[in-house]
Amino acid sequence: MPRPMKRRRVCCLPESSRFGPLDSQTNAGCIVNMTIDEYETIRLIDLEGYTQEECARQMNVARTTVQGIYNCARKKVAESLVNGKDLLIKGGEYRLCEGKEERCRCGDCWKHRCGRAQVRNKDNNSEM
Repeated sequence: MPRPMKRRRVCCLPESSRFGPLDSQTNAGCIVNMTIDEYETIRLIDLEGYTQEECARQMNVARTTVQGIYNCARKKVAESLVNGKDLLIKGGEYRLCEGKEERCRCGDCWKHRCGRAQVRNKDNNSEM
């Protein structure tokens, strides 16, 4: 019996879930699907500068699992860029971080769920 898949901890959902070339018509054959956990590895490693080991601790999975997720995510980004396909981010085995866990380095997980525009509005309203 296979081991059940462990849900990966994710601190934020993407503000936009679809990316692609501006000059093409979209059809079903021109879409690359990326999961939320693949997006999170790209965010943590490439944007935030985490090592694969730090990313694994943050997502609560093994480093080898992160390595596999990251390699798959990079391949999907490359396929989208090189072949002019839309990139759609959705689904996957994940759970949103509550921001209370000691391994969470983002500290403001609740902000990531609202989107930056809503956070800015909250911040601006508090100053009034």
